[in-house]
Amino acid sequence: MSGTLSFDALKSQVASGAIDTVLACFVDMQGRLMGKRFHADNFVETSYRETHCCNYLLATDLEMATPDGYAASSWEKGYGDYVMKPDLTTIRPVPWLEGTAMVLCDILDHHTHEEVPHAPRAVLKRQIAKLKELGFTAMMATELEFFLFEKSFDEIRKSGFRDLTPISGYNEDYHIFQTTKEEAVMRPVRNHLFAAGIPVENTKGEAEAGQEELNIRYSEALDCADHHTIAKHAIKEISWAAGRAASFLPKWHPDRVGSAAHVHQSLWTGDKPAFFDANDPLGMSEIMRHYMAGLIAYAPDYTYFLAPYVNSYKRFSKGTFAPTKTVWSVDNRTAGFRLCGDGTNGVRVECRIGGSDLNPYLAQAAMLAAGIKGIEDKLELAPDTSGDVYENEKAADIPRTLRDATVTLRSSKMLRAAMGDEVVDHYVRASEWEQEEFDRAVTDWEIARGFERA
Repeated sequence: MSGTLSFDALKSQVASGAIDTVLACFVDMQGRLMGKRFHADNFVETSYRETHCCNYLLATDLEMATPDGYAASSWEKGYGDYVMKPDLTTIRPVPWLEGTAMVLCDILDHHTHEEVPHAPRAVLKRQIAKLKELGFTAMMATELEFFLFEKSFDEIRKSGFRDLTPISGYNEDYHIFQTTKEEAVMRPVRNHLFAAGIPVENTKGEAEAGQEELNIRYSEALDCADHHTIAKHAIKEISWAAGRAASFLPKWHPDRVGSAAHVHQSLWTGDKPAFFDANDPLGMSEIMRHYMAGLIAYAPDYTYFLAPYVNSYKRFSKGTFAPTKTVWSVDNRTAGFRLCGDGTNGVRVECRIGGSDLNPYLAQAAMLAAGIKGIEDKLELAPDTSGDVYENEKAADIPRTLRDATVTLRSSKMLRAAMGDEVVDHYVRASEWEQEEFDRAVTDWEIARGFERA
């Protein structure tokens, strides 16, 4: 049993007893899978049509709090229901869980049965539809970085998140011997995801002790986001089953590099790469140049969708392969945007700004909106930047804090036109709440610095 399943195939597997549980999942604001576990017989008989969830689930934070200030749902409105509508094209086995299949759901308004505008999957689908009107299909791929730790989530939680020891003792970038020691986790990750229909290419050690990277083959944008989300969920579950913890926190230690989620992107017309022009020295078409110009020009507007938490901005530091500037360069990992595959029909742009904590649906949607705007306005792409971009004082900075990114998101005319005021205001409130929660916190750093000496 491998790959995605048709609904008929699922019914056959249920009838034979091979599958007894169906996970009906949707993607929340934080990019996590939420939902219900159905007895498989119930799902194939009735619940495949729809089920329900509380609408607070798209107006909460990592702690599942119920912040005020959201227009979509509140205590005053009584926290009613949303419809979870299974997308039956996304049914797949979950090989790391016995007798289990999964389906992703779209979130609909309970009364109108229209898609909820701020639901992450809906946000991305609208940008894909706009791109289709222009005659293009977006192809994307994400590189997903994370850390593996020696102990389990429960052990680390009980220690107050202080006993954090990575699974390896040294930088394991491309290191075969060290990553052999981690195959108890990483081999099941590759094989289970592949069997679930996720086109895994490879895993590798990354540039820090205990840091891993998962690479998934490029696909259409919605599939890419689905693959990313399921993979991230699977990595946590498979690590948990092995007694380890996998963390996607972008910066868990001040002296260690952070974890990213680089996004590769290109546009196609049918089976032809719209970004490729054989007559251009770098193989870049005019469409690609306009798209990249929009991507770069509006990078401050959508940085929140690439870096949605206070911790996200701790990763942006020179000399760590995390960018600090919104310029492009040819195959240069110090720039925010890297041209890859230059001179070939695989030419594409890699956005290196996003951290491992991003929601792929929102991040991809925001970048597509910026690229579309670049194409529509025929924006001119500035010349590429070479050398050590960290030291380039003329290059524009990425917003350096969540507070800065909230300002650029709130004031973005481009995103308001592309996504709608309702969606932008919803995520502005999410960003404000995250900052408010951090501002209420008293950190270990403050106590150690000032307890005696202040």
